[in-house]
Amino acid sequence: MQDYDRNILEKYKIDVSSTRKVRGAVLCDTSRGVFLLKEVSAPAGRIPALCELYAHLIEHGYEGVDSIEPNEDGEFVTAFEDGKRYMLRRWFAGRECDFRKPAELLEASGNLAKLHIIMRVRLSQSARAERLCEEYGRHDRELRKVRKFVRSMTSKGEFEVSFLKYFDSMYQWAEAADDLLAKSDYERLYQESMEGNRLTHGEYNYHNILMKGEEIYSAPAKLLATTNFDKFKQDIQVEDLYYFFRKVMEKHGWKERLGDNMLNAYSAICPLSDEEMEYLKIRLAYPEKFWKIANSYYHSNKAWISVKNVEKLNTAIRQTKEKERFMENIFAFHL
Repeated sequence: MQDYDRNILEKYKIDVSSTRKVRGAVLCDTSRGVFLLKEVSAPAGRIPALCELYAHLIEHGYEGVDSIEPNEDGEFVTAFEDGKRYMLRRWFAGRECDFRKPAELLEASGNLAKLHIIMRVRLSQSARAERLCEEYGRHDRELRKVRKFVRSMTSKGEFEVSFLKYFDSMYQWAEAADDLLAKSDYERLYQESMEGNRLTHGEYNYHNILMKGEEIYSAPAKLLATTNFDKFKQDIQVEDLYYFFRKVMEKHGWKERLGDNMLNAYSAICPLSDEEMEYLKIRLAYPEKFWKIANSYYHSNKAWISVKNVEKLNTAIRQTKEKERFMENIFAFHL
């Protein structure tokens, strides 16, 4: 155990038997189970509300969350002498959800539905999500700005050539999503979510879902945990499903059977309304991956574009054909 680990952990009422480094944190085996020591990423003002949310989830029967352990002074954040702040979270022995295993993805979809039913609560503080029309408007402007920049370059590499070649066809998806949004009942759905105090996890993906056993269907509630609620906010709850769903579909080449089964697994617990299905269609129609790559490129060092970035761009473009087939068959969406 490093000195700074020991100094921080001494401020908690636990007996630590061993520690080991994991991704960006320290995993601790203690007399009270497994804990995770990690530098604080959430803004200080959000931590009391985050603790409220964890308490609400546990009180309503969802105990598989990384609740925050107070230190010996009753505080949820411990400052170190270098000025950094740390948080000790209850953790779990297990592994991340395996995106290659459909059974686990279906269990994770149902788990999200259970969370959404419980996460309808008024907290002392919770940020409201940006309206989708504002988000899409900003993304559209950023895409056009990147195109203008790339066009002005006198010397273009593989990334720039590919970006310009496919820009119009990819931007067509953005315009289609904008048109769908303008004609939808999004505003009513958004207002209902605000008035109903509906909260989203904010980053629901397979990294934040822990499988605590191999036979996940034997006792799902006890064998699955959800972590890292730091980015929770008031929003249309299906936003979480969209984020998780898109990530999985990109990994699986937009396989229709898997996608349909995931939607069914969620809807079996928390039925999806027509408006929510329309919202999913709008979110999936937007070329989010293309925008992310373009935005990352614009804010990077243009003198050196990694092979990985070129591969990401080409993958996003190639997968669009797969997504188009999926959208036609599952959502009756035609570009």
